[in-house]
Amino acid sequence: QVHLVESGGGLVQPGGSLKLSCSASGFTLDYYNIGWFRQAPGKEREGISLISSSDDSTWYEDSVKGRFTIYRDTDKKRVYLQMNSLNPEDTAVYYCATSRAQEWLELRTYDYWGQGTQVTVSS
Repeated sequence: QVHLVESGGGLVQPGGSLKLSCSASGFTLDYYNIGWFRQAPGKEREGISLISSSDDSTWYEDSVKGRFTIYRDTDKKRVYLQMNSLNPEDTAVYYCATSRAQEWLELRTYDYWGQGTQVTVSS
């Protein structure tokens, strides 16, 4: 069976860090653009970070720029989201998703989703 799996979420204090991991079962992530998205309670899901399949170019939404880092591991089997300087506004369910489109910056092309992992930032 083919699916994406996110892990690494949890409860962290403001100012703390977490590293989320996205892995695949039944396929590998090598040739996919990967996106991290999040959905806070009562809000729409938003794209926060992307990494392209072609050259590992990256994109960040303004609210996470300078605090979050997306990268692939060396064998390209996982994609990580390192999250630093977390604040309560980062509390959300975080999802990874894949895209095969050339237009890797187009959020609408990310169409295969994992189940999500909860991140809660609270003192």
